[in-house]
Amino acid sequence: MDKETVSYIINYFSNLMTDDEKLALKHHMYIWKTNENLEMRHIMTQRGWISTEPKIINFLKDGYQEFELNVARRIMSETPKKVFLNNCPKCNKLARTPYARQCRHCGYSWHNLIVAKFKLNRSFQLIDRPFFLLGEITKGEVKQGQFMDLRMLGLNKTPKIEAVEFAFKRQDGENYNEIGLGTNELTEEDKEYLKNVGSFGTPFDIINKPISNSI
Repeated sequence: MDKETVSYIINYFSNLMTDDEKLALKHHMYIWKTNENLEMRHIMTQRGWISTEPKIINFLKDGYQEFELNVARRIMSETPKKVFLNNCPKCNKLARTPYARQCRHCGYSWHNLIVAKFKLNRSFQLIDRPFFLLGEITKGEVKQGQFMDLRMLGLNKTPKIEAVEFAFKRQDGENYNEIGLGTNELTEEDKEYLKNVGSFGTPFDIINKPISNSI
């Protein structure tokens, strides 16, 4: 795994780190910040921001770069579907951030693939019906035959929208309208993952072609 990918995973998917890995990261950060201030280091240690536990310090025994590499490898081994590697559809190199839509390597822009944005509130499936992602359209127009780019949600899939339906939700005595986007292209594991995600604050892209076939 190259250094660029490692930094990308650590910077944007630190939520997938274990509690001990997070403590080791905090330990490194405050050790570095107090490098020339022993009094402040003592205060940080008393507060628990600098660890004295051997198992935490052991994460960093081979240096910080090796620690980052080991964490990134573990994340990609255990939870690869939860990592959105925003690769350029043309040259397949990694974009600067998960939100970038232009490649810093070859200059290709895929803004034109995006036709709408959709904010997920919840997901469910009825018997003999497609699996529905319910929420609201925050930008553009969603139509049957377009594709949902679910990589932002941590699922490396771009399933086709096979149904667009209205749904009604009652909350706190008020009625709300939601849009349901239905698809039959997800596995049972994918569906369970999305159910567990629940709502997601950042809207994901609706695109006119699946990413893998966009060029």
